[in-house]
Amino acid sequence: MVMEHIRLPKVENVRLIDRISPRRASVGTLYLTATHIIFVENETEIRSETWVLHSLVCSVEKRATTTIGWPLLIHCKNFHVLHFIIPQERDCHDIQVSLQRLSQPERYEELYCISYNPNIDKEERQKEWGFLDLKADYSRQGIPNSLWKLSPVNQEYKVSDTYPADLYVPKSATPQIIVGSSKFRSRGRFPTLSYYCKENHAAICRSSQPLSGFSARCLEDEQMLEAIMRSNPRSDFMYVVDTRPKLNAMANRAAGKGYENEDNYSNIKFQFIGIENIHVMRNSQQKMLEVCELRSPSMSDFLEGVESSGWLKHIKAVLDAGIFIAKAVAQEAVSVLVHCSDGWDRTAQVCSVACVLLDPYYRTLQGLMVLIERDWVSFGHKFSHRCNHLDGDPKEVSPIIDQFLECVWQLMEQFPCAFEFNERFLITIHNNIYSCQYGNFIGNSQRERLALGLREKTHSLWMYLWKNRSDYINPLYRPDHSQTQGVLRPSTAPYCFKFWRAMYNRFDKGMHPRQSVEDCLMAVREETQQLEEQLASHTEKITKLEKEKGRTVDAKEAISDKGPALWAPRSGSSLALANTPQDYTGGFITGSPCQQSTPDGSLIILPQDLNKTSDPSLSNSSDQESGIADLSCRSPLSEDSTRDPDSDEAAYSAA
Repeated sequence: MVMEHIRLPKVENVRLIDRISPRRASVGTLYLTATHIIFVENETEIRSETWVLHSLVCSVEKRATTTIGWPLLIHCKNFHVLHFIIPQERDCHDIQVSLQRLSQPERYEELYCISYNPNIDKEERQKEWGFLDLKADYSRQGIPNSLWKLSPVNQEYKVSDTYPADLYVPKSATPQIIVGSSKFRSRGRFPTLSYYCKENHAAICRSSQPLSGFSARCLEDEQMLEAIMRSNPRSDFMYVVDTRPKLNAMANRAAGKGYENEDNYSNIKFQFIGIENIHVMRNSQQKMLEVCELRSPSMSDFLEGVESSGWLKHIKAVLDAGIFIAKAVAQEAVSVLVHCSDGWDRTAQVCSVACVLLDPYYRTLQGLMVLIERDWVSFGHKFSHRCNHLDGDPKEVSPIIDQFLECVWQLMEQFPCAFEFNERFLITIHNNIYSCQYGNFIGNSQRERLALGLREKTHSLWMYLWKNRSDYINPLYRPDHSQTQGVLRPSTAPYCFKFWRAMYNRFDKGMHPRQSVEDCLMAVREETQQLEEQLASHTEKITKLEKEKGRTVDAKEAISDKGPALWAPRSGSSLALANTPQDYTGGFITGSPCQQSTPDGSLIILPQDLNKTSDPSLSNSSDQESGIADLSCRSPLSEDSTRDPDSDEAAYSAA
């Protein structure tokens, strides 16, 4: 089916233009397959290949002709930009039309995850999908208990088709209260548990906006919030956080929606946060990416462009909301109900950021996977719409998950010792959300994924990441560090926010050094491990040699008793140096300090392994192989012996 959309499978003499240095161009052949665009350079010595999945293509633009051909500009969802020059206009047109159709599948069956086959059996696939267990995470939090229970009310998705089947609610919430509350909430998304702090019983709950209009109220919904408040015996009130700007929430009242009236709900404190909607976020990212794609921007052009995009301002708004909730739970021991409009965009962002701040588990590799699986996948973030997996309404597309991943990265920059994973982990997750190679992020709800049979037809990303976890370990992570154990309290002062170059400009070859500090540290760590292994090997060999030396000395003494003249040393030599490591090259004796005058060499017993050639791993320094032999910076940290052992600087020094 897919092959019929390919008008032209191959074009030769295509130029791939370097964005930073347009005069540099690679000439090669462009291929269109059922799943990928492939560009193969003609250079035989350095045969470079560029592979891009069709599902990663965001837009295909044919530009005005040039003297050397017709330009084709391809923007990807992972921020890769490919600029091709195709010799013939007809070929350029055919490639454009083919890519536009291939990158906008109309049915889930056309997605790459359906055809992707890593050659594993059915049992192994079931293991992949069973790797993460959300019930086990709730059990880790101490749920269910005397205050919270697992409710069967949404089995078969009868109450809310966008919620997961397994939901935790207050022990006192009856099915009648739950169903009544769901009828008063947008899309039936009634208040339910997201995270529970077992140390102080405070909880983070989530829902959608109430259908309150200007004056409507619902007794069951009021009882539901009362049940949540009473499930925390340490507090006599709870926060209700509306993540929207107040003006937006008030406008929704005209459509019969809106927000909670404090007069109708007992013991609640209402708080607006002010995170903008999906349309503002989409436009903001687009403006920022336009700045990133400037060929040679001046400093003022770049900084003004990033500022005018408002992107970092929106990141700050999401972080501020997460910090407010984390403080309420950790410091005030107060439960919080979070909602936006439908409860699957801003609500997911804020709840998951708060969890990262509160719980060290979510700052580990497996913990972040669990968090995304719970607060995003199972609670119905509309991945297919927001990530444009299928051909649909472009107004539904928005970088909501991108913003969450960036919030985590901004926290990693402030707390480099607190996270088990590195930024490569975040970038890999981002890339796979959009690539559609795995089935985790296909569909808009748990019910939809179940109907599609994705567990039987596709594979899970989480097991792949876990098997390759050595690639994603942060070398600065210290499980015993004070940051690792406690609640994170980041600063959201403007100067604390950075531009995430490794995400938005990672495909620019000549712009900046590609190797990050973490990569250098990982390389140093690996090299140190190799040297330690070599040291252990050397030590073992030296021990063997010393034992053999003892045997040889015993043999010499026995011969000396018969005729000492036979073992007279050469002039100028020293017996003290005999059989020391200096006399060996790779375990082979280069010369004897003694002259044997007897023709009978059988009296000298040498170890057999001394004649073996040396292990090539015992060669000289591997600095050139590691790629980090010449570091331009010299850290002064080693000079400070009084440094706090829990400080980030000490962690760098230790690494």
